[in-house]
Amino acid sequence: MKINVLFSNIFLDELYFTGKTAVVIDVLRASTVITTALYNGAREVIPVSTLDFAMKISSDAFKSQTLLCGERNTKMIEGFNLGNSPQEYKPEIVAGKSIILYTTNGSKSIVKAKFCENLFVASFLNLPAIARHLANLNVDFEIICSGTNGLFNLEDAVCAGMLIDEIKSIRSDVELSDSAFASFILSKQVGKNLYDFLCNTEHGKLLIENGFVDDILECSKYGITEVIPYFVSGAIRRL
Repeated sequence: MKINVLFSNIFLDELYFTGKTAVVIDVLRASTVITTALYNGAREVIPVSTLDFAMKISSDAFKSQTLLCGERNTKMIEGFNLGNSPQEYKPEIVAGKSIILYTTNGSKSIVKAKFCENLFVASFLNLPAIARHLANLNVDFEIICSGTNGLFNLEDAVCAGMLIDEIKSIRSDVELSDSAFASFILSKQVGKNLYDFLCNTEHGKLLIENGFVDDILECSKYGITEVIPYFVSGAIRRL
């Protein structure tokens, strides 16, 4: 089993992912939101890569069964039902609903990898469950760090490294690319307190400045759910 980490996929063509297995990570906050929404009973999450497309498909959808959600520059977009804060996705709001999700980084990364044979979404919340599933699949795979505006960010790289560490604790035949090895080493430099770590990343500081410190607490919770978000036919559902 060989693991490769992409710190950004901005320079890759969609066809690069054809037939591959991949995991998308956007710790702050899209992959945490997706995991939370599915855990709380959302029927599906439909990721989109442009705001115009989000508006178009929401206008075509059944209004009572669909929520238009996401953010631009950390803030909820005017006219949307929900933003990109995990705590907004409560069971009484999302249960049974289809969620159309547009975010600055995460939703775009998922759409970019849509031609994968297997495509999953990981956050700290479900990392051990994702690791066990990938270990059982026993195939080479890519970890896609959504990054920030196409650039490297630390929290996604560290989460990738922790996913690798979880898999290495299960299997002894794991081969790492240089970028995967770098993520693994980075993850070993982070202490036990994920909340403190996330607060001190660039994006974490931006979220705090914009009033989203509680989101960081939600995003720092580790291994609290067995939900495995799986992308199929244009939507992310529970595996």
